[in-house]
Amino acid sequence: MANYAIALEYQNCIDCRACEVACKDENGVMLGADKQRIWVGVVEGGESLTDIFLNFYPSQCNHCIDAPCVTVCPTGASHFAEGGIVKVDYDMCIICKGCMEACPYEARFVDETRHAVDKCTFCDGRIQEYGTTACSATCPTKVRTFGDLEDPESDIRKLLENRKFFLLKEDEKTLPKLFYLVPEDEEFAKRSIGEGIKFHTWSEIEEKYKKATQEKKPEWKKA
Repeated sequence: MANYAIALEYQNCIDCRACEVACKDENGVMLGADKQRIWVGVVEGGESLTDIFLNFYPSQCNHCIDAPCVTVCPTGASHFAEGGIVKVDYDMCIICKGCMEACPYEARFVDETRHAVDKCTFCDGRIQEYGTTACSATCPTKVRTFGDLEDPESDIRKLLENRKFFLLKEDEKTLPKLFYLVPEDEEFAKRSIGEGIKFHTWSEIEEKYKKATQEKKPEWKKA
């Protein structure tokens, strides 16, 4: 069984928002700037002219292994699907917004056309045919690499095994599956990504992720 994730070469992002458009078109996402399954965040700063930085952070639901949105849902609408994908059953959603409050990444919104909370699904309807998400396929600078963490021959595993990376809001202990690849200039990266961010290698966290995934797999519902 696959365990899907995304690695992000975030410094390649040019803020063109092609990923956002592709996502809306592929998945029929409600129109509106505040109705996004994926988005691009901006972080800027620096204390001198030689230290100025501007980073774009493509983001979306992290499809956490220990997803608090699933835990708090009173109806079971928020659930784990095959591949470790976190989804919402629209028919079961009562829009209590508990999941929206619980999500550390603010990755959910109310879709009035579906009368339910909506979020990224890793384009699960197209994975079998195309092997990737619409946002990954559309990005002109190849920011996103989508793949299976359990396949040692997958592109994402090869990236993680050869690059350092960091996780956003790691202190929430959700085991997120968006891995941000550290650029070549590590010292500049440390200054430009904020306090408390830790760099990791795959060999360091593989066992923790593997163990947590195995414990969650009985909860994965078949599509």
